[in-house]
Amino acid sequence: MNASAAYYSGSKEILVNNYVPSQPDPLQIQVQPAYSGICGTDLHIFNGAMDQRVALPHIMGHETAGVISSLGTRVNGFEIGQPVTIMPLNACGKCAACYRGLSHICYQLEFLGIDTPGSFQSFWNVPAHTVHALPSTASLSHAAMIEPIAVACHDVRLGKVTEGDRVVVLGCGPIGILVAMVARSIGAEVTISEINDFRLELASSLGFTVINPNDNDLIEYVNDWTDGAGADVVFEVTGSAASTQTMTELVCARGTIVIVAIFGDPPPVDLFRLFWREIRIVGVRVYETQDFSQAINLVDKKILPLDSLISDIRPLDEIQKSFVDLSQGADIMKILIEA
Repeated sequence: MNASAAYYSGSKEILVNNYVPSQPDPLQIQVQPAYSGICGTDLHIFNGAMDQRVALPHIMGHETAGVISSLGTRVNGFEIGQPVTIMPLNACGKCAACYRGLSHICYQLEFLGIDTPGSFQSFWNVPAHTVHALPSTASLSHAAMIEPIAVACHDVRLGKVTEGDRVVVLGCGPIGILVAMVARSIGAEVTISEINDFRLELASSLGFTVINPNDNDLIEYVNDWTDGAGADVVFEVTGSAASTQTMTELVCARGTIVIVAIFGDPPPVDLFRLFWREIRIVGVRVYETQDFSQAINLVDKKILPLDSLISDIRPLDEIQKSFVDLSQGADIMKILIEA
């Protein structure tokens, strides 16, 4: 059986080599990835920010869709050749979060593709409980976007966005644009704040109102838009200190700020504004099963314009170039790697 994998070896180097795939354990399923997306976390690994966590050489990748190639001896309910995607969370089942039904934020959460080998390989053995069947009508390239769409579904759900809400999304990378799309799909009015021209143009082409805060006063715009009330929900997706200083100025009384970005250093936050307007701040991390199911439905029903987000599909042997392109800020929203 011919098989190849992309191994991150440190120092911003990924080498594609052949390997001999192993059979899945009794409670595992072997998946043959068709497409895998490069995620922001993968870029953090590539740039050395997570060398203390990953075991080198490491196979990245967790945004994927493919077909089942082999089943563990104790796995039921799946078939060889069945199209599937992976919800790459493996919880301990024993900690306080797990006992409270919050296994997605398990205190010892094992994230497939970070804490274990990932999907940038020909055959990927994963725990059976992480495998989700896809409708036969689903596009596998679109289905490779289900994992980040599930992030957006979780963010919008915990932000309690409802039809008619006025929503501001700060940051228009892949997650930001997906948050905007999911919020719009349930009837919210969405404005996106972004400073990158490529992302602004893409969001505008998809019908979103876009603001470059370097060129326009975002606070003034939101006040005009909402007749001085402020936005119902603000999503902070930039991870920048400047954005966290602005976000509290954008929200209405008893509005909600959803913290989507990961901050390396604690940012300054206007706590007086939180007190003055009784603003609610919500942290969000990954997704739960209901979010994953919603993402699968959005893909199957073709509700989101995903073709516009997939900038390129490249073979595995171009993965090094793909990571370099993304790290250097090329005009790319999402690259899928084809196994």
